[in-house]
Amino acid sequence: MKLTIEDLKSQNLILFECISGSKAYNLATKNSDTDIRGVFYSPKNEFYGFEYQAQISNKTNDILYYEIGRFIELLLKNNPSCLEILATPEEFILYKSPLLDELNYNDFITSEVEKTFVGYALSQIKKAKGLNKKFLNPIDETRKTVLDFCYIINDNKTISFIDWMSSNSYKQAFCGLSKINHSKDLFALYYNEKSHYKGIVKDENNDDIRLSEIPKNENAIAYFIFQKDEYSTYCKQYKEYWDWMKLRNEERYTTNIAYEKNYDSKNMMHTIRLLKVAKELVETGNLNVKRTEDRDELLAIKNGDFSYEEVIEKAENLQREIEEKSKLEFLPTEINSSKMEEFLINLRTKLYENN
Repeated sequence: MKLTIEDLKSQNLILFECISGSKAYNLATKNSDTDIRGVFYSPKNEFYGFEYQAQISNKTNDILYYEIGRFIELLLKNNPSCLEILATPEEFILYKSPLLDELNYNDFITSEVEKTFVGYALSQIKKAKGLNKKFLNPIDETRKTVLDFCYIINDNKTISFIDWMSSNSYKQAFCGLSKINHSKDLFALYYNEKSHYKGIVKDENNDDIRLSEIPKNENAIAYFIFQKDEYSTYCKQYKEYWDWMKLRNEERYTTNIAYEKNYDSKNMMHTIRLLKVAKELVETGNLNVKRTEDRDELLAIKNGDFSYEEVIEKAENLQREIEEKSKLEFLPTEINSSKMEEFLINLRTKLYENN
């Protein structure tokens, strides 16, 4: 049976617990949630059996605990989230087992932080650019149909199939299509209200056109184009956009619209924050979770005081600075993984010795 957060607490399996997110970063506003992060250990039977769980969270991921083995595995990869958990300021630590006193984030900091921190930040910028497109190019909730991507060649130009039908008082159900050899997406169009043609589509829910059997002596009345690739692209974009609309954070979306910002300002604030943390790491080796000197600037980004272009410029400048500082090779190149493995073995031995 899978462990729950309640099980972790009732069975005293938690090794570390802290407040994370905006509150730990000193960037909380009145509507900020309280994020909880932590580390637990699997009971002996679950660890050796088939029920091992790498992490446990609530439905919204506001509360998340990593199993100690998974936690150290991610630390060995310079994972930004786990390094920040381990570097949490004392004031935000809710509980820490003495067994973790030897575990220090400095043991995991290497030159790889440039790749992991910057890589994660760049992925957020890419995500923000995608959101930027969604803000700038809203897609109507009424979904287009196949017929919206169909055209007729007329007088050496193309016109909308729907407009063409309307101007000629035609009905698509009486149309027949026949493929033209060696011509992608081009068809011969026939029209006969007495023939048993299949029409262009069966109904508006169809995702493709229909071909009909055409009598030998029937004459085509027009050439028909179905832009199938464009239709497929539209369907993908429509789904992505309306999935995003359903899952978006309504408060954040409303804030961005109110300030006429075409990007997710909270997302970009954390992107800039992460790049600033990375810059400090490659300069000093210190991981400063709590923001003080740049707090006002970061909150201004969250508040939408900067344009999308200005925030992207900040990110690009920080990235260049990080790359330059990394060339100085201030940080070690690798982690003492043997030491970490020994720590994990000794920890599990102590945890399981009475079980």
